[in-house]
Amino acid sequence: MKRFIDLAEHSPEEVAALLELAARLERHPEPTALRGKVMGMLFFNPSLRTVASFQAAMTRLGGGSFVITPGQGTWKLETRDGIVMDGEAAEHIREAVPVLASYADVLGIRAFAGGIDLQADIEERKFMEMAGYCPAPLVNMESAVNHPCQALADWKTMDDIGVPKAGGRFVLSWANHPNPLPLAVPSAAVHMAAMRGMDVTVLRPEGYELPEAIMGRARAAAAASGGSLRETDDRAEAMEGAHVVYAKSWQSTRYYGRPADDRAQRAALEHWMVDESWFAKARQDAVFMHCLPVRRNVVVADEILDGPRSRVLPQARNRMTVQMAILHRLLAGGTE
Repeated sequence: MKRFIDLAEHSPEEVAALLELAARLERHPEPTALRGKVMGMLFFNPSLRTVASFQAAMTRLGGGSFVITPGQGTWKLETRDGIVMDGEAAEHIREAVPVLASYADVLGIRAFAGGIDLQADIEERKFMEMAGYCPAPLVNMESAVNHPCQALADWKTMDDIGVPKAGGRFVLSWANHPNPLPLAVPSAAVHMAAMRGMDVTVLRPEGYELPEAIMGRARAAAAASGGSLRETDDRAEAMEGAHVVYAKSWQSTRYYGRPADDRAQRAALEHWMVDESWFAKARQDAVFMHCLPVRRNVVVADEILDGPRSRVLPQARNRMTVQMAILHRLLAGGTE
């Protein structure tokens, strides 16, 4: 494996091998597997779980890491091409990315969506530009419309608790939030569940339809795995027999890049907060998932987060375990 930037780049067999390796490393750690290896991390956007879980993963495997957050103790970085650099940014990504990669055995980059040009974000233009400057193995720590490490951790979480693949019902639901958020997690989650062979429903209010480019890719993955994919605004229908409810907010695709219009649209959607009433038609043992961070009593009620349905903490821990497997494959070779 040369890079990990999109779960869709890996076959079901490769994903299964990664998950098997993650489970093995969880049971039987290898504290010297990456001795002498270094991971560099470049964060253009905030992080809690991602930075901590990758640092912990490298340490548990015997390696080290460094973290760069441009403008916080380091130079601000310019990402635009053809720009006259007479502003605050002192260095360009064209130099910064290859330099950081030369110090590390693997480089992780987090760069959120611009949130203005939907097509540019769907095409991952900025992230892929930086990937082109990186000579080292690269890990996507969240890009404009993808979060493959979170998706792999979510897959492992469902495996751990016995959520079925064939016949498993996965509901990705839009949820209330005061701000327009990126499409990365919902895009990665819907594709992951489709790859896993589940019957996937995207539940969202009108105006928050996922882009066809994202849905089309997920439909193809579902067709290949024996699963299914549909989209609806009918909550009762969507929740019928659900095994998993995965809540996440994302910005309006109808008003993409128009935050004032998006805010006006979501002002009438405060009732899209997950509480126990949502599970009336779900399976009795249905679980709640969310990538974190989560706004309590805005996105989801305390009764769910603090109750027996919540799997958000195992999800978060699994970020570290699957990333150990990813780093092991990238830097130590095979699964044996």
